[in-house]
Amino acid sequence: MTIQQITQNISTYNTSLIEITGGEPLDQPEAIPLVKFLCDQGYDVLVETSGAIDITPLDSKAHIILDLKCPGSHMTSRMEWNNLMHLKPKDQVKFVILNRFDYEWALSIISKYALNDLCEILFAPVFGELDPKVLCEWVLGDSLQVRVQLQLHKFIWDSNAHGV
Repeated sequence: MTIQQITQNISTYNTSLIEITGGEPLDQPEAIPLVKFLCDQGYDVLVETSGAIDITPLDSKAHIILDLKCPGSHMTSRMEWNNLMHLKPKDQVKFVILNRFDYEWALSIISKYALNDLCEILFAPVFGELDPKVLCEWVLGDSLQVRVQLQLHKFIWDSNAHGV
């Protein structure tokens, strides 16, 4: 789809909030111009990125949701760590946590990069692997300043569904 087709499709909805996500949106050549166009049109644009690609070309009006890959994902080595230096207070860092090791790793990264001073922190359990109650107990037990979230789309639609 072209930017024009996408914006025509968006205009059929009564919304001012657009989230660009799915796989790694910054791998798409038109993602950067699309985000800029949407921001210039007055939309509140969220970009959920894996953190493996430089976020600096994104329009500064966009909200970044940066997924920091925990060791359980086996993708930590792909992280573009310099992205952390470009986060703004309106942005978010998300950790998808598989187990206690990932949780402890996330705590060390939050401390090392002073992430609580940069932006909001999100913790999400790996769907079907870590009981959300267990993650909540860890967070409450450690009095963390994080928000626990669930991958809601996996509860509403089939967990393997695409395009939702």
